Amino acid sequence: MLMKEYRICMPLTVDEYRIGQLYMISKHSCEQSGGGEGVEVVKNELQVHPTHGPGQLTEKRIYLNSKLPSWAKVIVPRFFYVTEKAWNFYPYTITEYSVSFLPRFSIRIETRFENNNGDNNNVFGDTPTPAQNVSFLDILSDPIPEKHYKESEDLSRWQSTKTGRGPLQKGWREDHEPIMCSYKRVQCSFDVYGFQTKTEEFIHRNIRDILLVGHRQAVAWTDEWHGLSLEEVREFERTMQEKTNSKVKSSQNNTGQLAAPRPAFSRSISVTDERSLKKMGVTTVAFSDPSTSSVPPGPIRLNSTPE
Repeated sequence: MLMKEYRICMPLTVDEYRIGQLYMISKHSCEQSGGGEGVEVVKNELQVHPTHGPGQLTEKRIYLNSKLPSWAKVIVPRFFYVTEKAWNFYPYTITEYSVSFLPRFSIRIETRFENNNGDNNNVFGDTPTPAQNVSFLDILSDPIPEKHYKESEDLSRWQSTKTGRGPLQKGWREDHEPIMCSYKRVQCSFDVYGFQTKTEEFIHRNIRDILLVGHRQAVAWTDEWHGLSLEEVREFERTMQEKTNSKVKSSQNNTGQLAAPRPAFSRSISVTDERSLKKMGVTTVAFSDPSTSSVPPGPIRLNSTPE
């Protein structure tokens, strides 16, 4: 299992980001959905935790086959989804990810938000993350994939009308007020011989990009969400979830997919696939007749956009 801690600072307060986070995740999920892929919300409800108190439980299905690297498509059915379960006990959250037919794959992300510039070396209050496993991500200057770049989200050009903040300049984390930090402890595991190292490194590269893009957007969109109440942003969230679910399902129906609990496979399993799956401890019997398959017990948060 490969574990890393990411620290991402933003020119916001923790209270402000509570609204910005919900707005950003909802808007981003909707933007990324379409063509049979995207984020389908299947559960969003209140939950009370014995330790963390009242919070929100969200369960999503993330359809993203086209985003897989070519080597992974050898063992992955054409249509599949990742299950994301998120427990939001702000300013502490937990997110877990799993794939139903890959029992040895999991990602767990713990997040805590604090009003500082990332200088808390034991924010989770247990065992400090070794320094070599800690990465500071700079939303201003760290590179992101070219396909994700938008001039309107370039924080060196950003100016908030509502708050008067921006644009950010080199060294902004040292003296900017306000400032907060999103601390994320990410553990990913793919316990399959021959695939483990490559897969876990691939996951962390993608998580890094997702975190940078998501946190840049939360800041760049400040004037869209700043001033909203929690009730107002929850209503926005519900509206966007309905729109997003509709986009995913309509695209799947148009391409002949069934919006079923478990997606149907569009090709038979080859000898190579079968050998690979057996190494993972997965029997191919479950895939022989998709029409009779049933949903396995729910798994245990990559976030569509990690919180």
